Amino acid sequence: MSQSSRWDALDVVRGLSVAGMLVVNNPGTWDAVYPPLRHAAWHGWTPTDLIFPLFLFIVGITTALSLARRAEAGATDGQIRRRIIARGGLIALSGLLLAAFPFLPVERITDVRIPGVLQRIGVCYGVGALLAWRRPDRGVLGVVAALLVGYWAILALAPVPGQAWRTIDVPGQTFAAYVDRLLLDGHLWSASKTWDPEGPLSTLPAIGTLLLGVLAGRIVRRTASLESRLTALFGWGTIGVVAGLVWNWGFPINKSLWTSSYVLFSAGIAALLLATVTWIIEVRAVRGWAAPFRTYGLNPLLAFLGSGVMARAIGSLITVEVGGQPRSLQRLIFERGFASWLPPIDASLGYAIAFVGVWYLVLLTFERRGWILRI
Repeated sequence: MSQSSRWDALDVVRGLSVAGMLVVNNPGTWDAVYPPLRHAAWHGWTPTDLIFPLFLFIVGITTALSLARRAEAGATDGQIRRRIIARGGLIALSGLLLAAFPFLPVERITDVRIPGVLQRIGVCYGVGALLAWRRPDRGVLGVVAALLVGYWAILALAPVPGQAWRTIDVPGQTFAAYVDRLLLDGHLWSASKTWDPEGPLSTLPAIGTLLLGVLAGRIVRRTASLESRLTALFGWGTIGVVAGLVWNWGFPINKSLWTSSYVLFSAGIAALLLATVTWIIEVRAVRGWAAPFRTYGLNPLLAFLGSGVMARAIGSLITVEVGGQPRSLQRLIFERGFASWLPPIDASLGYAIAFVGVWYLVLLTFERRGWILRI
């Protein structure tokens, strides 16, 4: 893998994370989902809880690589910073537009959920890239430490106004939930209403996840041999996992709070996964299995936005009369195509896999025509 060649494993792992998001977000029915495909109820983790930080970690790596290439191509610091701000803002805006789709009734706009996955990615990219640009590795590591320790101190030590005691064990009673309501009351996750898993305060440690990806990208960029790169990723990944598990004893791993232990643990898992996939593809030369995930990884924004629009359209906008009663197209496809011959939990997973398969065909068509949605 030369400095100029494309890092196929990076595209594959990014594609794994996007395809994983689609599987998790699109079951045939939420009443029947295998436990590993659900988020942890609160403290703890499942494989599903590792998908989002994996994607953010990859964003951090690509940020380090792309900004370095822009600087080498002659871009000034001012141009690079303006590009970072514009790109981060557009990613966040695309998330808000997806949340408001189909924009009618007007309450979909006035009551839109302001936090969200793409919104968090946009903010983390913008803030993280600005913090990392021209800052040496030790400085970036210092920022990460300040974010993680500072966030722990806020949640563990700061009193929550209006509460007799502080806690991180009850979702709506954490300091992060207080900040969510203070800043965004009425625009939070509809399933909770009193807190948001992508809220403002928990975005701070998420920036740390991206910055750890930036550091990984820098290590990979300046390391000459593939063996050295794999050693670095495996080594730092192991340290991250162990550190996260140790911190978990006092500050539990929690995706919804994006706790500091969760940052270290999930970034460590991401580094180990990236190293493993790189070893399989580059060292063992076993590549055939990776092609569909590479297709997903080449066009992640299209996959996320397009699948989100499609899911909402067939889930609530397009209805079919069945026995005189309107049924959503999604429900009809699930019941007739999967639930009619499979047990509920297998039918639900089958629908999710089929959904991912449909979008693979869409993305493959775009890939063959060289159409990539970029911001």
